[in-house]
Amino acid sequence: MEVYCTRPGCPRPVNQFPDLDSKATLQTVQQKYCTTCGMPLILLGRYLPTRLLGQGGFGAAFLARDRYTPAMRQCVVKQFQPSGDLSPAQMKLAHDLFEREGTVLESLGNRHAEIPDLLAFFQLDVPTSIPNKSDQFFYLVQEFIDGENLEDELARRGVFSEAEVMKILVATLKILKFVHENEVIHRDIKPSNIMRHRDGRIFLLDFGAVKQITAGTPAGGRTKSTGIYSMGFAPPEQMAGDVVYPATDLYALAVTCITLLTGKQPQELYDPYDNSWNWRAYTQVSDRLEAVFNRMLKASPKERFQSAEAVLEALQPSAAPPPVATPPTRVAPPTVTPPVAHTPVVTPTPPSPPPVPAPPVVAPVAPTSSPRFSLIEVLGGAAFTGFEAGLLAIALISVLGTTFITPAFWLLAVGILVVAQYFRWIERTERIIFAILTLGIVLAVPSLRAWGLLQSLGSPIQAVLFLAIFAALIAVAGTILFQLIYRILSRLF
Repeated sequence: MEVYCTRPGCPRPVNQFPDLDSKATLQTVQQKYCTTCGMPLILLGRYLPTRLLGQGGFGAAFLARDRYTPAMRQCVVKQFQPSGDLSPAQMKLAHDLFEREGTVLESLGNRHAEIPDLLAFFQLDVPTSIPNKSDQFFYLVQEFIDGENLEDELARRGVFSEAEVMKILVATLKILKFVHENEVIHRDIKPSNIMRHRDGRIFLLDFGAVKQITAGTPAGGRTKSTGIYSMGFAPPEQMAGDVVYPATDLYALAVTCITLLTGKQPQELYDPYDNSWNWRAYTQVSDRLEAVFNRMLKASPKERFQSAEAVLEALQPSAAPPPVATPPTRVAPPTVTPPVAHTPVVTPTPPSPPPVPAPPVVAPVAPTSSPRFSLIEVLGGAAFTGFEAGLLAIALISVLGTTFITPAFWLLAVGILVVAQYFRWIERTERIIFAILTLGIVLAVPSLRAWGLLQSLGSPIQAVLFLAIFAALIAVAGTILFQLIYRILSRLF
């Protein structure tokens, strides 16, 4: 039987013990030790780690067997392993966060079928080679969920359909409803923390960064939240180290869902130039689901849904979107700066804004089925189309002596380029690659740049570049003029 050493940094953690293949020996042996570092392997005399599942900023997780159960039940052993050179205050906070996960699992997991149960929480003191000195290790044992997290599932099978995402959304919202009603905020919702069991059930994992909901903030104003979050999934208030709300989890859940729908990372879907989420161009969903996601993704927490129950109601086909609730309950986070589990962000606490009344109900806005483009994307597409048209004209004149084949030919050529960009068959990066490729072909084949005008201008290569760029600028100017005329006419009529 293989037993995995849990000592951090052990050079050869995998140990082979053939005698443990016997169930009788396995259940009666007192202890086994790592053949490399001497670390006790049977934790608490009961749990045998068999392989490493993963490592994070605060610890490592191991698949283990519980030898005191008839079927040698599988479980997950988490070990507290803070990384980096932490100060005493940071170490204490990191340990508090680890203990908090155990507390939450004991409080919630044993009362909800889709939250892992806590099985054990203990400290292990291991003697060292220095007399009267020992190393301390902290462990948490929880229920093993036999399945696959959504991050791994997305990588394996590709994008999810709307129906599949809807089932995951509803199931996770029901779990969050229970979590929030028990005055807890998860604060790290993302695909890797949502697990689909082999029987299809959805589980919510990793409660190491939870916050307790309180009725208010301490005297003296707002307090900062810890900087523990996953980049791309956390909303602005969490990244700023500000107070967090139930709506914070709802924002992260919406980001999780749109990554499943599109197969793209949050950084690819968020446009910092427009300060908006441009996920709709990459998938097809119903009007209602788009409206729900867009509201969950609002930058201000008071503009989002204020509870998981409100989102569930808004998803009902016959129900109107519920009104925005009163400003969300605030969270009193720890007052010391923590070690960073995922992405460190150090920002000053913004001033407390005055109370803001709840905004009016916003009815779902029916989305168009076509992609949406920013002005920069439109102008970039125009430049690309003009550049390619200029290269095509140079090649035709060089080969045929004229560009006039038929007007239909030019309409078709330009139309193909426009349609390819409109449906995002050619995107920003592909435009650059395609332009460089076609330019290289024209420059590399002498017959495609044999136009007499190019020769008269001196260097044919410089002339080709000049004319292609000039055509691109004409296309951009024409697009700007068209946009201006269109806006003037739309205001007049």
